[in-house]
Order: sequence, then C-alpha cells, then structure tokens
Amino acid sequence: MGEDTDTTPALNHRGFLPDHNYVTEADIISTVEFNHTGELLATGDKGGRVVIFQREPESKTEPFAQGEYNVYSTFQSHEPEFDYLKSLEIEEKINKIRWLPQQNAAHFLLSTNDKTIKLWKVSERDKRPEGYNLKDEEGRIKDISTVTSLQVPVLKPMDLMVEVSPRRVFANAHTYHVNSISVNSDYETYMSADDLRINLWHLDITDRSFNIVDIKPTNMEDLTEVITAAEFHPHHCNLFVYSSSKGTLRLCDMREAALCDKHSKLFEEPEDPSARSFFSEIISSVSDVKFSHSGRYLLTRDYLTAKVWDLNMESKPLETYQVHDYLRSKLCSLYENDCIFDKFECAWNGTDSVIMTGAYNNFFRMFDRNTKRDVTLEASRESSKPRAVLKPRRVCAAGGKRRKDDISVDSLDFTKKILHTAWHPTENIIAIAATNNLYIFQDKLNNEMH
Repeated sequence: MGEDTDTTPALNHRGFLPDHNYVTEADIISTVEFNHTGELLATGDKGGRVVIFQREPESKTEPFAQGEYNVYSTFQSHEPEFDYLKSLEIEEKINKIRWLPQQNAAHFLLSTNDKTIKLWKVSERDKRPEGYNLKDEEGRIKDISTVTSLQVPVLKPMDLMVEVSPRRVFANAHTYHVNSISVNSDYETYMSADDLRINLWHLDITDRSFNIVDIKPTNMEDLTEVITAAEFHPHHCNLFVYSSSKGTLRLCDMREAALCDKHSKLFEEPEDPSARSFFSEIISSVSDVKFSHSGRYLLTRDYLTAKVWDLNMESKPLETYQVHDYLRSKLCSLYENDCIFDKFECAWNGTDSVIMTGAYNNFFRMFDRNTKRDVTLEASRESSKPRAVLKPRRVCAAGGKRRKDDISVDSLDFTKKILHTAWHPTENIIAIAATNNLYIFQDKLNNEMH
C-alpha cells in the first residue's frame, strides 16, 4: 500500500445504498461484522434492524460476481423500550453483533442494544412436507370419518426461505449501557461489558450471569474512568482484555480469581508532560480493542492514533500509527461540536500484517505493519463506482503546502465519518459503514496486500 497509484491495493467497490438521498436516524449503520468464514456479513442500525448479506458463489460465466454480497435476510432485532422504574427510554439501536462459529447447517449470532442481548438462529428451508393424513393442503384439520386410507407424508421442494428466530434473550443484567459483547473460544460462554461492569454468560442460561469485573466505586463521586471495550483472547478461554477511558488496557486471567478486579497485566503508555493539554484525557480514551488473529498482539484505537501492543511488553506500544494527526490543531472546534467523543473502531486483516480504521470525510486508513506504508481511501458515491479502483486521498494540514488533488483540513466534512469497519477473516475484502451506506471493497488484482 502507498500513496502512489501503482502500490495501492486494487479495491473493487460494491455499495449498498438506500433509494432515497435523505438520511433518517434509524437507517444509520451502528455495527458491521463478518462471520468466521466470511461468507456472511451482518450489519445493525439505529432502528434496531439487522441485515445479513451473503456472498455469491463463484460463477464460471461471471468471474466478477464471486465476492459480491447480496441481501440474505433482514429482521427486527430490538424494539424501543421504556424503563418505568428509572423513567428512561431504552433505544433500539444495535450496539454490537457477534457471530458464533458454525456447528451445523444453521447460523447463530448475538446482537445487543444498550441493555438486552439476544441470540438469533438463522436457518434455511427449501422443502415442505405434503400428504398429511389428518390435515388438508391448507393446514385445516380433516374430518376423521373421511380418512379412508393412510399415506406417508413426503418432502417437496419449495422456494428457499430464510428463517430467523430468537433462541435466547439475556436481559436485566446491566445497569449501564452495554458497549461490547465477545464470544469465548470455548464456544459455550460469552461476555458483555458496560461502562462499569463485565458479565460472563453461558449461552444456554438466560436467568443468571457472573460478574467478572466491577470497577464501580463505593462513592460515584470517586469515579475516574469507565470501561470502553472488552474482548476475549482468540485461543485461551481464560484470558480477556478490557480498555478504559484513561487509555489503559487490562489483561485479566479468570483462573486467578472469580472477580477479575486485579488485572494480570496493565498496558499503559506514559504521558509526555510537555504535550499535556485540556484535551489529553479525552483523546487518549480507547474506543476499540481487538486481539490479533494470532493472539500475540492487541490493536487499539484512540481519537488520533491506532496502536499495536505486544502482550509481552506492557510499558509502551510496539507500533503507533497517526490516523489523522492534522486534526490536532482543530481539537477545540471538535470539542465544541462533540466530534472529539466519536468512537472509531479498528480491524486486523487475516494475516495480522495490515490494520484498518476510519476517519472523517468518509475516509478510512490502512497501515501496512511490514512496509510501514499507509494509505487513505474514500468510501463515497462520487468516488466509488462498481469495480472502480480507489484512488489514494491526501489531507493537507492547515498552512501546509498543497499538491494537486489534496484536500484541505478545513474542507473536511465532520458529519461524514467512518466509525465501523470489518475485514474478511481470510481474504482482502473489507466492509465500511458510512452513515446509512454499506460499502464493500475487494482487492481483485493482488492476493496479498502490498
């Protein structure tokens, strides 16, 4: 990857755009997640809906069709609720979706809003039984006196139907807003995290969970930090990590104690006193944390940077990538319009060699860990036509020397932001949520990122 066209991954584009130009709040995408094979891609929105896309199988007549994702199923996951005890409205917005590894013909996924987590089963039906003895073709019960012979019911082909059904509802366990869910590598348990607590659930038990982290102080006036994200280790079922609004990461081992208030490792970068400002604590808050596929590294995102941490080195990050350092001079205005509190997510590619995260103006950034090259790309209707190659974009800092096609930092649109991204687990296919639009880009020419 790089800023020259010839070293940029040839990402083909496929966009899922609504028919209308105006954006309703309910249509804004709030989470994006590939399943473990990458064949399915789920999005959740602020209206409580989940849309599942399925990858098209490879076609000999249309080689380009393979890799395209089409709508597979859409369902309403959550509805708005009202907590009468606290006089609070509970939004239907889907905060996170996590797939369970597939173990039979059906697929299972977890979705959560601020308070309630639900387990959904997604299955297909392409046959229907016919020839009942006691029912007619329309399902009505027959008069038994008219049944003169017995017949064996048979299965007849029918149009493929995708059925989505709720299997479990995990409720009433979070006082604060749920920000993360993560499925354990034992495939039997998962955890859910809110601002102050993390709970451990068994996928078959809905009426109780175990509190494994509780950072709520006795006196809420003593509260200095909140939990921002949490994730299980991909291979060791006893390990998990959670991040905080102070910029710290805590690795916990559930073998040490039932309540993991004492962490095993604390990852924290010492603050440079000369760089301290009013905004230091806000911009150091970690908005997302992801284990690498190997389990050796952690990827975190704060407001201005993405960092890679080695689990064996707690003192400082292994790598630090500037996502949009040109905004450092704009922090005051970003604080006034609340953009400074935006929570950007981050993602690893399948080999842990490239990381991706979003920015403003519908830009997203990729950093190659081996070559140290980076690229800025744009997800928009104007720049992205089907099968078009994306051109690198470059933002010119205020007062900097502008080149042709550079975008001035003053002309960035802060209402267009890429908060949610996902990377196919094994291939160079990425999903980008830009407000109410979903873009899918594919590296067609290169099997490996440059």
